[in-house]
Amino acid sequence: MTDRAARPVRILLADDQPLLRTGFRMVLGAQGDLDVVAEAGDGVEAVDLSRRLLPDVVLMDIRMPRMDGVAATRAIVDARLPVRVLILTTFDLDEYVVGALRAGASGFLAKDVPAEDLVTAIRTVAAGEAVVAPRILRRLLDRFAEALPDPDAAPPRSLAALTDREREVLVQVARGLSNAEIAAALSVSETTIKTHVGHVLTKLGLRDRVQAVVLAYETGLVRPRA
Repeated sequence: MTDRAARPVRILLADDQPLLRTGFRMVLGAQGDLDVVAEAGDGVEAVDLSRRLLPDVVLMDIRMPRMDGVAATRAIVDARLPVRVLILTTFDLDEYVVGALRAGASGFLAKDVPAEDLVTAIRTVAAGEAVVAPRILRRLLDRFAEALPDPDAAPPRSLAALTDREREVLVQVARGLSNAEIAAALSVSETTIKTHVGHVLTKLGLRDRVQAVVLAYETGLVRPRA
């Protein structure tokens, strides 16, 4: 892991449409710090190549033959491979969004994302962070709205281990703010926020900040804005 900064981010493209894979390869190949090491046309092949090649990031289509992106993501995560998954889909309101995040995906973007945003997302995921496109996050959270608990109720026991500041940081994470933005809002250093986020993930048994967002809304800690 110590040589991560010294070598390109190794990427596996998993999509059942060859033309899209070609387009992604062209975009990513123009970046000196990104290297597309293989392509997969379905989920089964994506899992097999992930096991054999151990790419840093799998750019995973959610709807593929033989095995969809959710099942493939779950197989990669369950195998404890040092591989992170960034989901891409044509469907903003895809019914698999929550399933993909719960399966362990580190990010979720629409396929029409601007090239520069895709590149940034891959770098972010490779660095151990998580990303969700704002418009997808908003629609995802809207889906939670009707099933959320009463905001005036007592905090759920699963959040009881958090300090007041950690709970405050979790709220900001759930609203889609970056560590830098949270630091500015709370007038503390970005390093301090990174430490708080780490404590939140550890205490709640979460893999990354995407799962923290889902938990925050599921427990009613934060509710979608009207």
